Amino acid sequence: MPLKLLVGLGNPGPEYEATRHNAGFWWVDALAARQGVRLEPEKGFFGTLAKTSIAGQGVWLLKPQTFMNRSGQAVGAVARFYRVQPEEILVVHDELDLQPGQVKLKKGGSHAGHNGLKDIQAQLGSADFWRLRIGVGHPGVKAEVIHWVLRKPQASDREAIDAASWRALEAVPELVAGEMELAMRKIHSAPKADKAS
Repeated sequence: MPLKLLVGLGNPGPEYEATRHNAGFWWVDALAARQGVRLEPEKGFFGTLAKTSIAGQGVWLLKPQTFMNRSGQAVGAVARFYRVQPEEILVVHDELDLQPGQVKLKKGGSHAGHNGLKDIQAQLGSADFWRLRIGVGHPGVKAEVIHWVLRKPQASDREAIDAASWRALEAVPELVAGEMELAMRKIHSAPKADKAS
């Protein structure tokens, strides 16, 4: 089934802009730049929104502006208004269980403690949406997780995160067209090793 709504998760405001929790925002911003569109504030949808055309069909790009733990308010509002089904939605988010440089596509499953996913599931009444999980690594101690995601990654980690995100951007036409196996092959392909000795 083709995708109609691509959502990047993060927290609004300049103090959060470069933090790990905003990896989803980074991805949607990069896609919007590629498409030559600008996300504009839409109060009724609790976020910034843009319409673009990918793989021959109209697609909405969304960045909720409600803070992470209320992301579902924006996703639910857009989905209801435009009659978008959960399986037509891709949510792009930071993933503690993947290292920087890793990115994985999956459908459904647990929110695994991610407050943005948890709220989206509650608002949609379903976990049956697609997720693009961008690895940001784990601090190693559960008690440190909140501080970890709300801090900037070191430069090498940010480079690895950006490289993985670009790899996923290359699969957007297949994602939007609903060609998920092709998209997964592109997204999950290991980055080319440096041949320099």
